[in-house]
Amino acid sequence: MALTIMKARLKGAQKGHSLLKKKADALTLRFRLILGKIIETKTLMGEVMKQASLSLAEAKFATGDFNHIVLQNVTKAQTKVRNKRDNVAGVILPIFEHYTDGTDTYELTGLSKGGQQINRLKKNYAKAVELLVELASLQTSFITLDEVIKITNRRVNAIEHVIIPRIENTISHIITELDEQEREEFYRLKKIQGKKKIMRAKAEAEKQKRALEGQDDDVPNLIDDDVDEDLLFES
Repeated sequence: MALTIMKARLKGAQKGHSLLKKKADALTLRFRLILGKIIETKTLMGEVMKQASLSLAEAKFATGDFNHIVLQNVTKAQTKVRNKRDNVAGVILPIFEHYTDGTDTYELTGLSKGGQQINRLKKNYAKAVELLVELASLQTSFITLDEVIKITNRRVNAIEHVIIPRIENTISHIITELDEQEREEFYRLKKIQGKKKIMRAKAEAEKQKRALEGQDDDVPNLIDDDVDEDLLFES
């Protein structure tokens, strides 16, 4: 009974180890993909921010300082961020997406002068905001996956190097004890058979001794398998 229970536990531990190993492999694959995207996005982010800063300087040179005008007229954000979720092997990853809410308040800005520079400035900074949101999503997923992969690998190692060997040692000990009990039972049966053989030999010797002494040994034995004749009683 104990051996059956331990074998079932070993099978469950091995199955759990296999599933956790597959989960760790899937998370590691996604982790590497995200890492590659982060490197690519950061490289692109540097170029976009360089162009945005340059276009800001061009717009200020063409139209003058317009920061106070923008700040006074801003009422709500035009570019917003919404949160979604992605499930990777049971791990929930937050995904950030940007979207535009409402029309462009400064669509007619720069009609008098510097319109081309201002439009280029808006496009460059819109691209920068888009990359920032994407980079934030990638960085958050990267950190989340890093923590989950560490925990999963610790569990895999614990099952592989601690739990499974412990169960296998227990099963080996149980099998050894069962083998020892079987050997003891076999030895006990052999001893009993030996004693019975000695007793039969003694009984046979006693019988031969009585026969040599001329004693009658024709007394029927009720235990023998010989068929007795029926006894008829007359009334």
